[in-house]
Amino acid sequence: MPELPEVETMRRGIAAIVGSRIAAADRSPCERRPILIQPRPTTLAKRLVGREVTAVDRLGKRVVVRIDNGDSLIFEPRMTGLVLVADPPTKEHLRFCLELTGGPIRQVWYWDRRGLGSVRLLTAEQLTSQLGSGKLGPDALQLSAEELQLRLASSRRAIKVALLDQRAVAGIGNLYASEILNLAGIHPARRCDQLTRSQWRRVHTCLGEVLQEAIRHEGSTLSDGTYRNALNRAGGYQNMHRVYDREGKICPTCQATKIVRIVQAQRATFFCPKCQANRRRRGA
Repeated sequence: MPELPEVETMRRGIAAIVGSRIAAADRSPCERRPILIQPRPTTLAKRLVGREVTAVDRLGKRVVVRIDNGDSLIFEPRMTGLVLVADPPTKEHLRFCLELTGGPIRQVWYWDRRGLGSVRLLTAEQLTSQLGSGKLGPDALQLSAEELQLRLASSRRAIKVALLDQRAVAGIGNLYASEILNLAGIHPARRCDQLTRSQWRRVHTCLGEVLQEAIRHEGSTLSDGTYRNALNRAGGYQNMHRVYDREGKICPTCQATKIVRIVQAQRATFFCPKCQANRRRRGA
């Protein structure tokens, strides 16, 4: 967390800053673990102040604020980061603030409870070298079924693990990988090279359905309450989860089998043993 739906919700929450000018860009006073800010705050402020925001985009799990000189300000939330325009959950975890003029939003804050995220100002060349093709795969909502299969079908990795590879497909994390595979009826330990063409099409369809539905509900706020949208409000998709963090509860699809939790690549995976039986299906 946050994953594609949460970061897309953050992006939409600050989209109205397009056309505004940056009046200040400051590291917030914080006694907690410092986050990565590049370049150093004084240099970053000199490059940003007076500049106009031309777009607000998303690259995988990152919010990208485009500047009129070609630079991009990257907010990478990692585990507990938030991009906010309203009062933050706590003052002591504020890390960075943009002050703006000429638009409806006067301040954008970056908040991070654990301090694992980052704020980076990159030139166009740096953006390409660090987050361009080869470094970050196509967005999960933009690739076709054929491209998804082409990128992953030859891998001997478990499908759940492969979906987390940001170089292959950008934006999917642990939570939504479990939800996608449950809806698709695919066992998370099934090897990519053992899936049929029809199963790949099903994964692609369910990928779009789950991510778009989660965006409509403005992401998932889990039991720790950390994730909030730009207005510091909880998401709603956690109420729609089929398997994630539901170990021991009855599967809502078959209504007969308890959800199981396993560990893959040091991450928790949740699935229904009946709906996602690990057997090879017939089909082209």
